[in-house]
Amino acid sequence: MIKRDPLAAYRAKRDLGKTPEPLGGEKHDGAPVFVVQKHDASHLHYDLRLEIGGVLKSWAVPKGPSLDPKVKRLAIPTEDHPLDYADFEGVIPEGEYGAGTVMVWDIGTYRNLKSETQEAHSIDENYEQGHLEIYLDGKKLKGAFTMVRTKRGGAKPQWLLWKKKDDFADTGHDILIDEPNSAVTRRSLGQIAAQKGDQ
Repeated sequence: MIKRDPLAAYRAKRDLGKTPEPLGGEKHDGAPVFVVQKHDASHLHYDLRLEIGGVLKSWAVPKGPSLDPKVKRLAIPTEDHPLDYADFEGVIPEGEYGAGTVMVWDIGTYRNLKSETQEAHSIDENYEQGHLEIYLDGKKLKGAFTMVRTKRGGAKPQWLLWKKKDDFADTGHDILIDEPNSAVTRRSLGQIAAQKGDQ
């Protein structure tokens, strides 16, 4: 039986000799990681990535995450990314897939809240079922979030992402405006773009 390469789509879309994005192959021990990358490509959006099954399962979140439990954000699945992509901050060159500036807007670990209930399931099972209940412990995002796959979207299913009501919910502030810079380097998108020659 031929083992499928979960990163085949990732590699097929990129000329890894031209882009500074990681090739992949890194393994990770410990609590699973998450990252939210701010991506100034053809349009500004955010990419949410969760470590599941040895890769970063990825969604484009056009309007970015919110701490307001009443606000549900569209999350569109994209190809799996390698684990070492969680640390990637830099500029994807013109002409390459996803060309533009990438910032590590938030990063941290997460846990599967469903594994802590009587109906314990692995995060892999939850992902396949299309319903995630996760607790983020990032530099900016903290607390419980829900992700649900909707029946809309045709060939490309869509998900919804929203904050659960807890001590970290906040209806009075927009964290995307209040915390615009990198969680790792504190740089703005403009500063990252200006230093592209240093990558």
